[in-house]
Amino acid sequence: MATVARDESDYDSSCSSITVPSSTLSFGGSRRTSVSSSVADTTHSSSLSLKPHKAHHAAWEAVARLRCEAGRVGLDHFRILRRVGSGDIGNVYLCQIRGRAVAEPCLYAMKVVDREALAARKKLQRAETEREILGVLDHPFLPTLYAQFEASHYSCLVMEFCSGGDLLTARQRQPSRRFSISSAKFYAAETLLALEYLHMMGIVYRDLKPENVLVREDGHIMLSDFDLSLKCDVVPKLIRRKPDPESNCNKNQTCSTPCALPIQPVLSCFSASAKRTKAVTPTTTQDIDELVAEPINARSKSFVGTHEYLAPEVISGQGHGSAVDWWTFGVFLYELLYGITPFKGENNEKTLINILKQPLSLPRIGVSTTKEYEEMVKVQDLISRLLVKNPKRRIGGSKGSVEIKRHEFFKGVNWALIRSVRPPEVPSDLNKIRSRVGLTKLSKKERDAPYQIPLYFDYF
Repeated sequence: MATVARDESDYDSSCSSITVPSSTLSFGGSRRTSVSSSVADTTHSSSLSLKPHKAHHAAWEAVARLRCEAGRVGLDHFRILRRVGSGDIGNVYLCQIRGRAVAEPCLYAMKVVDREALAARKKLQRAETEREILGVLDHPFLPTLYAQFEASHYSCLVMEFCSGGDLLTARQRQPSRRFSISSAKFYAAETLLALEYLHMMGIVYRDLKPENVLVREDGHIMLSDFDLSLKCDVVPKLIRRKPDPESNCNKNQTCSTPCALPIQPVLSCFSASAKRTKAVTPTTTQDIDELVAEPINARSKSFVGTHEYLAPEVISGQGHGSAVDWWTFGVFLYELLYGITPFKGENNEKTLINILKQPLSLPRIGVSTTKEYEEMVKVQDLISRLLVKNPKRRIGGSKGSVEIKRHEFFKGVNWALIRSVRPPEVPSDLNKIRSRVGLTKLSKKERDAPYQIPLYFDYF
C-alpha cells in the first residue's frame, strides 16, 4: 500500500514508536491510500517463537520439517507461483515448498523486501522492525510468521496465505454492497479481539479498514498491514466490577495499583503451557473482574492512517493515543453496515474538514423484522459512541475493549468460543483456489532442480 511520507516523527511518552511493512494481500478492487511519517529506531528478535495455536497446522509442520531436514529455511526451498500483492516497501508472492511429493502442498504468502531500494529511500528500518512485531504475534486473528531469511539484497518473510481476499472485496460482493447486521457483527467482533490483543501487546494499530482485514480459508479474519503502527509499553490494570447501588452494593471500583508488570512479548492467548488455576466461587455478570490493558500513555503527533479513517486528534496534530483505534473501529463498522464511510468528501481535503466539523449522520436502512430493528438501534448507538470527536469521551478511550465488548450490540457474543461460530462466508475449497492460481503438480525433476537467487523479482 502506497504511503506518503511527512517530516514529522512520533512522540511517545513511554517509548519509541515502530512501524511494520505491509503484509496484506491484494485481490483487486479499489484501494485507499494511507499516509505515514518517519519512525524511530528499534531492534528485532533473531529467532521465531513457538506458536502454540499453530503448532499442529500443516503449514507450520511443513516448515518445521524443512528446517529440521535442511538445517535452515531459504529462498531456494520455495517455488514462487505468482505475485498477489504489493505495498510501499515490498511485494507479496504466493509460494509453496519445493521438493515435496505431497498431494496437497501448503500455500504461503512470502513478503519480499529489497533492502538496497529501501536504504536509498531511508525506509530500511521499517523492514527491520517488521520481523520483530510479526515474531511476537500469537493470535488466531493476526498473521503467523513461519520463517524469515535473507537472499542476496532481499529480506523474505514467509507468512500464512489468506485465500478469501479482504473484507472490502467481500463487501462489494454483497447485495447493495454492504453486509447484513449479523455479518457486520461477526466481522466486527473478531476484529475487536485482534485490536484488543494488539493493545495488550502495546501496539496501537492506526490503520484499520476493510482492505486490511483478510479472510482465511475457514472464513475467519486476519488483521494485516502494520506499517503505520505505534508501539509502546502497557501496564495492565484489574477493574473490579460490582453490582450497582440499587443492588445494595458499591459502585464500580478500580485497583489503585497495576495487577501486573508491563507485558513483554511473547503473549499468547492459546498458550499450551498455561497453568491451571484453582476453582473459584462462581460470580454473577455484575461481579466480574476485567483486565484493562490499554497503552493509554502512548502519545504521537504523526499524521498517519487513511484519510477517510483518520481520527480528529490525528488531523489536528495535537497528539493522539490508543483511542484512535476505536475511532477507526467505528468508521470500519459504519462502512461494513452502510457500504460507505461517514465523512467522505469530494477530495481528501474536504474529507478531513468533514471529520473535524461535520456531525455524524446515520442513514436509514430498511429492516423486515422487529429483531433487525432492535439490532439496528444497538449498532447505531455503538457507532455514535465510537465516533465521538473528543477522544476522552469516546467509548474505549479509557478502559479499552472491555467497554466496547459490554455494549448491547455485542450482547450474546461468546468471546471465548467465537472461532467455533460459522462465518457468514467461507471461501471456496483449496482445490478450487489451486486451479485458479494455476498450481500444477511438479515432476520429480522440477522438484529437485537447483534454484538460483534472482537479481530482480520484477518478472514474477
